[in-house]
Formats: sequence, structure tokens, C-alpha cells
Amino acid sequence: MNGYLQAFRQYAVFRGRADRAAYWWFALFHLLVILAISFLERQFAIANPEIYFGKITGLYLLLSFLPVQALSVRRLHDIGRSGWWVLLKLIPLLGWLLVQVLALLPGHATANRYGQAPSHSSER
Repeated sequence: MNGYLQAFRQYAVFRGRADRAAYWWFALFHLLVILAISFLERQFAIANPEIYFGKITGLYLLLSFLPVQALSVRRLHDIGRSGWWVLLKLIPLLGWLLVQVLALLPGHATANRYGQAPSHSSER
């Protein structure tokens, strides 16, 4: 939960690095929040039946867009890649999948050109 809140504290911070744990914990909680909001919208019959979510889910996705992209960039920085690699997500499905695979790679244990290794990392 702390990684989820930390991503929102660094709302649009595209510099620095994020370790695997921070990225994947955020991804898990982000998915759970989307599913919970969408479920409640369907229960209260305010969801669009064609796409299974409504305006509240859409608003959450809009508000979380920058933190998701910023965390993705920081994760790419941790493995030594440029943040511009996040643009691969524009390629439907394949690009998103490739960014997720890159996020699985272990980060550099030492400083790289994007900064020091995240101090709270236990994977190194």
C-alpha cells in the first residue's frame, strides 16, 4: 500500500529510479482499485454496460494517468533505459506487454546515469 501512495506523492516526477517492488505493488493496488470502482459502478447500475465501467472509473483512470506513466519511466530508469521507452505503450497490446517485461528485469545495484539505486530495495 505504501508503494501505491508513494507513486501518488510523486505525481508527475519523471526523474529518479523505482525498484521492482515499488512498481509491482503499485500495479497490484492500481488494478484492485480499478476493479473495485468498476464493480461498485455495476452494482449501482451507473456503469456503461458496453464497457463495464462508468464515469467514476474513467475519472480515476484520468487522475492516475500521470503517476502510472511517471512510475513506468522511473522503473525504466532503474534498469538503465531511457524514459522514452514508455512510448512503446502506444503500440496496442504488444508495446504494453514489452514494457511490462522490461519492468520485470532487475535494476542496477549501483548508481547509473539516472541516479542512485533506490535505498529501500531488498532485491539487490
